[in-house]
Order: sequence, then structure tokens, then C-alpha cells
Amino acid sequence: MIAEANDTTALIKGCLANQRWAQEQLYRQFYRYAMAVALRYARDEMDAADIMSHAFVKIFKSIHSYDPEKGTLQAWIRRIVINEGLDHIKSRERFSQHVEIESVPEPEINSTILEQMGADEIMALIHKLPPATHAVFVLYAVEGYTHREIGKKLGISEGTSKWHLSEARKQLQQQIRNIFPS
Repeated sequence: MIAEANDTTALIKGCLANQRWAQEQLYRQFYRYAMAVALRYARDEMDAADIMSHAFVKIFKSIHSYDPEKGTLQAWIRRIVINEGLDHIKSRERFSQHVEIESVPEPEINSTILEQMGADEIMALIHKLPPATHAVFVLYAVEGYTHREIGKKLGISEGTSKWHLSEARKQLQQQIRNIFPS
């Protein structure tokens, strides 16, 4: 673990000095992890690659702001990739800011049907959601953000976030029904 920390420290120092070897090594070390995060916000691998390229440019430009006292390098990179993914989604579609609801009934999805589906199949259904609804669903259901946090990240109200989550669930439920008719 200490050797790994020293390697990371050396990579960060190299990136701070704009050394290509360090940037390449950092990219190689975190590529798979960052790509997995980017794919949650992308429609396909090309979108994810676009998110990744922008995210790593930001990572290299702002590596000086990384503070190991506040968290791991992986968590810092994750936050940058998530923010880049959200920027990518926002650029595709404007978010509705006028939807306000206090309580949303939760649609029911048969858990035995979900057990029959693979993670790739479920992610493919999520990728079919409209961009804003997709972003809210991933932030809430996958990343674990609250509606208040989502509202701040996306510049929408908590009620709008709840509405998008409800819409995501309804649309996912309908897609699943289309795959597995009763």
C-alpha cells in the first residue's frame, strides 16, 4: 500500500511538471475506472470516449488542486468524470426547471424479471432514457446522490429531480414490460 501511495505521489508530481510519461501512466492507471463512470452518463462508447477525453484534459489542467487530505485520487477523478458526464448530458438537452411535485408514486418492477437481465441489458435500457431523466436516474440510483444534491449539480429544483426519477422508473418499467410481456 505504501509503494502504491508513493507511485501515485510520483505520478502527481510528474503531472504537475507536465511530464508526458506521468500523464500517460496516470491515464493508463485510471482509464478503466473512469471509463466505467463515463459510460453511466453516455449513450454509447463514442459519447463515453468524448466524456473521457474532456475529463482527462481537466484532470491534467487541475491536478494542482487535488488534495490528498480531502480524499483519494480515484475519488477526485470520479468527481471530474461525473461532472464532465453531466456537462455532456446538459449540452444535449435543456433541463426542465418548472416541474414541481412533492410526492411521486413509485412504479413497481418485478424483481424476478430484473434478476433475469444482465447489467449490460439494464444499462442499455437506462441509456435509452431522455438525457435529463437519464442524468437524474444515474445520479440517484447509481451514484447515491440525494434529490437536493442532484438539484444543485444540475441547476434544477428537488421537485424536478423527483419528477425525472419518477419518469425514469416509469419508462424503465415500460421498457421491461416490452421485453417481458406478462
